[in-house]
Amino acid sequence: MEKVKASSAWVASNSSHVFVDASGLEKVVEELHDNVPSITWDFEGIHYFDNGPLTVQYLFVLDSLNFCFWPDEELHYDHLAAGLKAALENDSSVFDADRLKSYTGSQLRKLLNWSRPLPLEDERVRLLHEVGTELEKSFGGKAANLVTAAGHSAVCLVELVTRHFPGFRDHSLYKGHQVFLYKRAQIFVADLWGAFKGLGYGAFHDIGSITIFADYIVPAVLRQLGVLTYSPSLATIVDGKKELPSGTEEEVEIRACTIYAVEKLRELIGTKAGKEVLSIQLDLWLWSCGVKCPSLQHHRTLSIYY
Repeated sequence: MEKVKASSAWVASNSSHVFVDASGLEKVVEELHDNVPSITWDFEGIHYFDNGPLTVQYLFVLDSLNFCFWPDEELHYDHLAAGLKAALENDSSVFDADRLKSYTGSQLRKLLNWSRPLPLEDERVRLLHEVGTELEKSFGGKAANLVTAAGHSAVCLVELVTRHFPGFRDHSLYKGHQVFLYKRAQIFVADLWGAFKGLGYGAFHDIGSITIFADYIVPAVLRQLGVLTYSPSLATIVDGKKELPSGTEEEVEIRACTIYAVEKLRELIGTKAGKEVLSIQLDLWLWSCGVKCPSLQHHRTLSIYY
């Protein structure tokens, strides 16, 4: 994940609209000093889990579709996760590669028990087709074979996913530099690690290499905590709930500075609190804080990447 960390750091050092506040980082570390979050994934309830390859297939489909809920105020991640779980419990072949290749928008909505068109529905269908086609072509139709091919390396799995599945290639051009973010590819690794509790399909010897997952919620929480500050023009866009186009300087800066800030936060917790914490644990802590705050103002970007 060095490309993600290095390119995000470059954006942070050249940013024109989003700034990482060192004093804000210090304040968060002080507050966490005696209470460093130790959070594990809770896969009971909304997620499917059978401790086997079908869970891997479920998670890969889930993370293929895990993006852009905000245009529909009533649609949330839980609807996606629980809907896919119910569909799989009703029909264990629902995520077979040959079926993924042929789903329509209305069929996807039926799977999720959702009555109206999904945000970016055509893109979601396209990505399901891409996943089914490439899984069948290169991995015997099984996401479990994709994971096995990575040899228990988180970094290798992200590389395999982004090489074989273009819909996971989450990167942008920023001031002439390539910036790598890879939110959904990394969250697939984290979901495996959390669901399988670091064993079996979730065993990765380099899980510490994974960064946070730059999305809508985490940067908004960091801004609320005083870790990120926005220029007046960007603050007006975000607070006014205006759309921020994908790939703009402001949008890339929000996400890249979020990754950089949490990497710095992780380092400071290690040096000042003397405790080692994973970036993905910090991500879940920040995300959990955000979803508990309905008034939180996040940026609004139509994107298949988060």
